[in-house]
Amino acid sequence: MTFTIRSANKGDMPQVLELIQALAVYEKEPDAVEVTVSDLEHYGFNPKPAFHCFVAEVEQEIVGIALVYMRFSTWKGPVLHLEDLIVNQDMRGYGLGKALLDEVVKYGKTLGVKRICWEVLDWNAPAIAFYEKNGAKVMRDWDVVQLDENGIEQYLSTL
Repeated sequence: MTFTIRSANKGDMPQVLELIQALAVYEKEPDAVEVTVSDLEHYGFNPKPAFHCFVAEVEQEIVGIALVYMRFSTWKGPVLHLEDLIVNQDMRGYGLGKALLDEVVKYGKTLGVKRICWEVLDWNAPAIAFYEKNGAKVMRDWDVVQLDENGIEQYLSTL
């Protein structure tokens, strides 16, 4: 399968929101999404964007996203937070999730972050296995996932 990973643009936000809503359904929170296309356009595409989004595209259809933003750790300094990594269920197993994660890690490296972190639901065994396979630590007492500087370097050395 041929796919493209690229930075999202404002016109992608309707499809991005569809993926966010699909994730909410998967995570058993179908009514939890309050963000709108207008919110995504406003917060993601202004002079000081609140997030950066990568999209996975197959035949001009967005079938996956990785949405990230900067945080600051009082222990480590600048941190990149991966809010969501979503791939349409029927598109899983083709390498899109790995390709999106690759872009996030590369992006974090260019920003000079000390850590990339995200959360995963404790019942989402396929996601946990995917993250651990790719060198992330799943901190089960916190349900927080991290790649520290060493993990970022090790990850990038395998690409």
